[in-house]
Amino acid sequence: MTTPVTPGTRLVVLDMAGTTVADGGLVERAFLAAARELGVQPGTDDHADKLAYVRATMGESKISVFRHLFGDEDRARRANAAFEQAYGALVDDGLVAPVPGAREAVEELAADGRTVVLTTGFARVTQDAVLDALGWRDLVPLTLCPADAGGRGRPYPDLVLAAFLRTWAADAVHQVAVVGDTSYDVLSGVRAGAGLVAGVRTGAHGDDALREAGAHHVLDSVADLPALLRGAG
Repeated sequence: MTTPVTPGTRLVVLDMAGTTVADGGLVERAFLAAARELGVQPGTDDHADKLAYVRATMGESKISVFRHLFGDEDRARRANAAFEQAYGALVDDGLVAPVPGAREAVEELAADGRTVVLTTGFARVTQDAVLDALGWRDLVPLTLCPADAGGRGRPYPDLVLAAFLRTWAADAVHQVAVVGDTSYDVLSGVRAGAGLVAGVRTGAHGDDALREAGAHHVLDSVADLPALLRGAG
């Protein structure tokens, strides 16, 4: 389904990993560390099933994923801590980079008078590590992780609505655009009532999954977003 570009888009909520940040599959690598911490052995059916779930739920709050995978809260928190530590170490090793054209797209959006917020399913410590690694601390006026929105990440609408409430950039939710690489990013935008919800092809999920989740548009990259919002394509 393709809909007309919503006039007057004032607030743009962008996902990080897979949308504006290229991490080269670091989520899966960090998951291996979390699985080892909980005694899940590579090569077993249990390991394969859990990895498949991680892939299917890309974009969701990581602690929520581990709660599903490991049941009780203590085990989930142990897994999450191992995951965040491993991901942070990979970031420190220089294994993240901007999606080509992402920074320029954010700067174009700002130059067009739109407020941009970066969101993630990672914990704040990991989000900050990625922002520092890319030199993006001052790129946008607000960054949000699930804890900043009451603890619920995607596919709930909370991160989008938190951006709407905290920035005062838009007068109504139809003036919000939400962009991400996963079906959970798309669902969060749809559930928030965003006027434009777009998927991108630079991350975890393909066109079919993004459109089934309700994406109005599927873009090759976030670099295409400024032109879309200007009504040029």
